[in-house]
Amino acid sequence: MAKGSIVGNIAQDLGIDLQRFKSGKARIYTGDRVEYIELSRERGVLIIKERIDRESLCGQSTPCALHFQIILEKPIEMFRITVEITDINDNSPSFKNSEKRFEISESAVTGSKFVLDRAVDADIGLNGLQGYRLKPTDNFSLKLQNQPDGNRKVEMVLQKPLDRERQEGISLMLTAVDGGEPQRSGTVQIYITVLDVNDNAPIFTQSVYKVKLTENSVKGTIVTRVSATDSDKGTNSDISYSISTAMDSDSDTFYINENGEVILNGEIDFEKASIYQIDIEAHDSGGLSDSSKIIVDVIDVNDNVPIIGIISNSNSIPEDSPANTVIVMFTVHDPDSENNGKVKCQINNNNIPFTIKTTSSGFYSMVTDSELDREGAVEYSIIVICSDEGVPSLSSSVHFIIQIADINDNPPAFEMSLYEASIVENNSPGQSIFVLKASDLDWNQNARIAYILEDSSLNGVPISSYVSISADSGVIHAVRSFDYEQIKDFQFCVKAQDGGSPPLSSNVSVKILIQDQNDNAPQVLYPVQTGGSLVAEMVPRSADVGYLVTKVVAVDVDSGQNAWLSYKLQKATDRALFEVGLQNGEIRTIRQVTDKDAVKQRLSVVVEDNGQPSRSATVIVNVAVADSFPEVLSEFTDFTHDKEYNDNLTFYLVLALAVVSFLFITCLVVIISVKIYRWRQSRILYHSNLPVIPYYPPRYSDTLGTGTLQHVYNYEVCRTTDSRKSDCKFGRAGSQNVLIMDPSSTGTMQRIQSEKSILDEPDSPLEDFELFRLPSSTIKIYMTFSG
Repeated sequence: MAKGSIVGNIAQDLGIDLQRFKSGKARIYTGDRVEYIELSRERGVLIIKERIDRESLCGQSTPCALHFQIILEKPIEMFRITVEITDINDNSPSFKNSEKRFEISESAVTGSKFVLDRAVDADIGLNGLQGYRLKPTDNFSLKLQNQPDGNRKVEMVLQKPLDRERQEGISLMLTAVDGGEPQRSGTVQIYITVLDVNDNAPIFTQSVYKVKLTENSVKGTIVTRVSATDSDKGTNSDISYSISTAMDSDSDTFYINENGEVILNGEIDFEKASIYQIDIEAHDSGGLSDSSKIIVDVIDVNDNVPIIGIISNSNSIPEDSPANTVIVMFTVHDPDSENNGKVKCQINNNNIPFTIKTTSSGFYSMVTDSELDREGAVEYSIIVICSDEGVPSLSSSVHFIIQIADINDNPPAFEMSLYEASIVENNSPGQSIFVLKASDLDWNQNARIAYILEDSSLNGVPISSYVSISADSGVIHAVRSFDYEQIKDFQFCVKAQDGGSPPLSSNVSVKILIQDQNDNAPQVLYPVQTGGSLVAEMVPRSADVGYLVTKVVAVDVDSGQNAWLSYKLQKATDRALFEVGLQNGEIRTIRQVTDKDAVKQRLSVVVEDNGQPSRSATVIVNVAVADSFPEVLSEFTDFTHDKEYNDNLTFYLVLALAVVSFLFITCLVVIISVKIYRWRQSRILYHSNLPVIPYYPPRYSDTLGTGTLQHVYNYEVCRTTDSRKSDCKFGRAGSQNVLIMDPSSTGTMQRIQSEKSILDEPDSPLEDFELFRLPSSTIKIYMTFSG
């Protein structure tokens, strides 16, 4: 068939859609053989790619067929295709030689046989060799004899005695014909020379010789020895041997010497030919001959390693692939025979989730036999070894590297199901509390974790109003300041979600414990402090030592050691009469009450917690030492007045302290402003290099001031006459000062100027002065500040 001819619609025959042919990248796999047929994906048909010669492809084998596979990808599928090559009559029968010569004695008897060369037709069946015709048939007839190998033995039989005197030479034409349409033929010319008497032909001792020969035998090996006998004598009994095999390859591989020894003349390979049939002839000098056959069986030797051919290979496979997923498909072929050609393939490592399966003769696939886990192994290095069963065994191997693609099959995991963290109350908003950390065994985007605060509420308020979490780092921050007295702990849920598709997540509970601070002072529950009424505890004068007067009851809303309270007696009218229990707050007498003890007893008790720093509260306990209620009533009538008086006194003390503090701060600000101003003035004078000596008259005041206060300040210093043992030194930093003495005073004042001038050191005080030994009792110093 011509190139491009359509062999058949394979898509229709296989029942496969044309779209599958395209998406699966359908292709033909022939191994290392010539690709005579190609596949058209678009049409789904098989097309002749190269011109096919059945005779060169199969020789005499029948039937003749092309075997190949069609491979589809994604998923991998394979279909075995067999295309039978039908023969056409394109070869004529042919003889090895174009002519054949015989020397036949005239005494040859009727019925003598003469072996003719067999014709060869490369075609088979009806197109092959069908028969022979011999012309003319005056002296000879043609005889055909079937042989065990299916061929025919062609003999020329003498049917009429020869007469050399009448005809010295005879010419015959042997024609071989086939059965094709049109019929083809081949001819050989036969020339017969008539000799004188030689009426005995050579005869082989065996009609068939069978021999076994190991392949790869060395050149020159004697295969066998044949023998023929001739009853004639003399030169008519001299026998010569020859190979008459029609195939040239056989005559080139073997040759026979004059002694009848068949010798190996070339290389024999079992994989090319497992049997050889050699036709031999024995001729005497009179032209008579006989024929025999040698059948050589080639013994196979394990000289070929298995040949591995990769059909399809998946370099990467998802980790969630089911069992029996095909990863690699390959073929193995060993040209040897029997056990030498039987091949077994296995993986070098048994601890991997893959196995080898045989799909058909010579075809293998590597499939998964268990679940894959990328977190356990990222890739597998696999060596497939294929060994035959010969002795010694031969093997070949192929190396595969299979990457395991990650699937998001692992959710983020926390180390614990519940995390606890603590934060001290009164924290600042935004303070970091705790860091959550989750891990994900997956890879890349599937292992990228985001932390999400699950929606919940605490006391009707969303949990997001209390804490927040960083999505990337997992850091939990406080959104507000916590108060231990309002909430001691709370719990919420955090979700860790990976970046896979679909994403996987896991939750964890986080419990935040609020640590107490000593931010609450103790609260006195008893005795109750009232504003207007007076409450007093009565102690009879007959009370013994240790008499329980009352008990101070206090609480602290803090916890732990911040709420451990101790009681101390701060003030008392008579400290020798009462004591307070350090731990229980019980007020008891520590001595016998006497008549001299005052009726009115006032105790000040301090309740202090154990925090750092500690906080305290004070309670006033009124105690009446009396035996009767009227006595107590008469003595305590002015208690309320005293209390009001004490309350007013406290108010005035606080007000006075506030006024003094305000004045002190105001003076401090003014002094600092004046120093800065004087310092700047001194800098100006220093840079001007002009000596300026200001003069101020007595009682000078600055008329440029715009304030409400005068700029003249009078200071009176009073000293006693016996104070001369000590000195009074007054130093003042200022740019200008004037000392004025009261004219009515008597005495002397020495004024000492600083050794350093203002021009020399502008940053130092301008003047220092000291007062020494003032004889009078009173002097007045007037200091004027300008500016």
